[in-house]
Amino acid sequence: MAPQRNTGAGAEAELPEYAGHYHLESCLGSGGMGVVHLARSTSGLKLAVKVVHAAFARDPEFRGRFRQEVAAARRVSGAFTAPVVDADPEAERPWMATLFIPGPTLSDQVKRNGPMASEQLRRLMAGLAEALRDIHRVGVVHRDLKPSNVLLAEDGPKVIDFGISRPKDSELRTETGKLIGTPPFMAPEQFRRPREVGPAADIFALGSVMVHAATGRGPFDSDSPYIVAYQVVHDEPDLTGVPEDLAPLVLRCLAKEPEDRPTPDELMRELRSVAASYDTQAFIPAQGTGDAPRPEPRVEEPEVRTGKRLRTRLAWAAGALALVVGGVLASVQLLGGEQAAPRNTAAESAAAGATPAAFPGWASKAVSAGEGVPQCSYGAGKLLCSRPGLVYALDPSDGALLWRHTVARMLRSAPPVVSGGLVQPMTDHGRHLEALDPASGRPRWQRSVPAYSGVQYAGGMLLLTGADGVVRGVDSASGDTRWSRRVPGQATPHFSAFTGDPLAYAASTSADGSLTRVVALDPKTGAVRWEARLPDALTPVGSRGGSLVLLAAQGPFGQVNAVVRYTPKSRTSFRVALPVPLDAVQATVHEDVVHLLAAGGSLQAVDLAARKVRWQLETAVSRGSAPVADPDHVYFTAGDGRLLAVNAHSGRIVGQTPSRLGANADRVAAALPEPVIVHGHVYAGAPDGTVFAVDGRDPSTW
Repeated sequence: MAPQRNTGAGAEAELPEYAGHYHLESCLGSGGMGVVHLARSTSGLKLAVKVVHAAFARDPEFRGRFRQEVAAARRVSGAFTAPVVDADPEAERPWMATLFIPGPTLSDQVKRNGPMASEQLRRLMAGLAEALRDIHRVGVVHRDLKPSNVLLAEDGPKVIDFGISRPKDSELRTETGKLIGTPPFMAPEQFRRPREVGPAADIFALGSVMVHAATGRGPFDSDSPYIVAYQVVHDEPDLTGVPEDLAPLVLRCLAKEPEDRPTPDELMRELRSVAASYDTQAFIPAQGTGDAPRPEPRVEEPEVRTGKRLRTRLAWAAGALALVVGGVLASVQLLGGEQAAPRNTAAESAAAGATPAAFPGWASKAVSAGEGVPQCSYGAGKLLCSRPGLVYALDPSDGALLWRHTVARMLRSAPPVVSGGLVQPMTDHGRHLEALDPASGRPRWQRSVPAYSGVQYAGGMLLLTGADGVVRGVDSASGDTRWSRRVPGQATPHFSAFTGDPLAYAASTSADGSLTRVVALDPKTGAVRWEARLPDALTPVGSRGGSLVLLAAQGPFGQVNAVVRYTPKSRTSFRVALPVPLDAVQATVHEDVVHLLAAGGSLQAVDLAARKVRWQLETAVSRGSAPVADPDHVYFTAGDGRLLAVNAHSGRIVGQTPSRLGANADRVAAALPEPVIVHGHVYAGAPDGTVFAVDGRDPSTW
């Protein structure tokens, strides 16, 4: 649908009422190239819709640039930008719709409130460095990073306006004699060699933005853009007023030659060494605990059975603005019904007493050298954890090391589980199986089996998928094979199992992604209890009340666009569409609510009973674990070792722990650990190899 026009006189008499099928409610702002409107999608989602001025819409060159802007914005869409929802660069009035992000620009913030404090500047710089890292990773150079193109959202800074950005392989070239950019924030090469502008130009702009945030002016300041251009190319920057601990780093960003400037990754590493307060944390309102922050928690070496308790509370300075940037890769619950951590139900709270004592929390030092984030579960009254080549048990009350046992290294990270009354290391390939005594960690049985490449525990059984596609059911308590057979319609089935559900599920999708065959298996006998052929590419993520919950994906990249609930008894299903397709989704089910965390940090709660999205939150976490929930909170871990808590009812962040980065902070963990909830306490592993515990009842005290 072409944009519709209002009647009236004037240059903007043709202001549209619609862009596509989006009704434009009000004007958010106007620039040289177009007008940005507030609009709403059919589902009520707030959008910011940029509509090109009519004069530029008739310019073929500008249309090409706008197509490029749309393409660039789509490529970088994620935690650090306003995600693109829809666009039509070929419309009579080209337009692009992105998610509406409330919050001032950095420019407006500095005008109203003056320069930022040192701690806020470090967090801003860390957030923007992380944003540029992700923008450059997809091959885009922004070329116009400036304070007015940085939105200070509640969950962190967002980089916007890719109107003059350019992919490295773009066919559009800068015309001779035409400079594109904003002089006070342009790099020297944008004036000298505009055809050779690369990612380092954005680093120069970042340095200029930081000077502006710290002082209210740029490093090269003049009323004349020509004088500014000369200063950028020839003069040294004026860093008066920039905090001493940041000035050297900002100066490196403002180096005249691109090769002398740091990369985003180097910036992030430098920021970690500049201040212990580097945390890239999402904004949390002050907790009213005073202005002085409490000391960072210490990590102590655990002693076998004599672990020390440790407080891990952290109070934020009142009024501080913490800034950060923030397929189906559906993380199903890898654990079967008997091994998942118990939820903090009302009955459990009552059993613990009406007014339980405050849990001080603890942190245990890494039990082994090397890399690998600890993955933990709860069973047999113990916290059972794994790192590459090792499983071990901790006392949930104080983190004391109870025992450790060497195992074969796994291809994927997964915690050990309790099944059949024994600890089962999740060795996911090979020819060897063993089960451990939960009290001592010593082997209770060991077996040699045919080579397998998939493993799942369910209903007191171990399901092994062989390389030949044959599935074997092994009794978890004895190690004896009870049955062996192929599963109909599943070439090499890999199973999912969920807490409280006696069945195991295998799903296979057709080559064109139009159909998924789901098989429900009785793990004790290998019998097929039911099977269904359902439309779309589906992945099981949970079960509830006799129904199976699945995620529906679309397109070649497997973006999740809906949550599906299938009830085998009635052979009926329904779906809840998501406002925007999501990448690399991890999801879990609690009661009637499905919590989804996508790449880039978008967290959504889908209410299956109400058949709608209850809330959504941009957490600014670039990569997180599968979310887990109790009645009051949703918890997940971040790549830097933080544990975050979100109010399950309002969808607002209510607490988070400090980051726990290890020595190899520049390396990415293959899988992030799900938090474990036990009787109101929350346990998590971190990249530095530690396992820590906090009181989940009041995350604001973390």
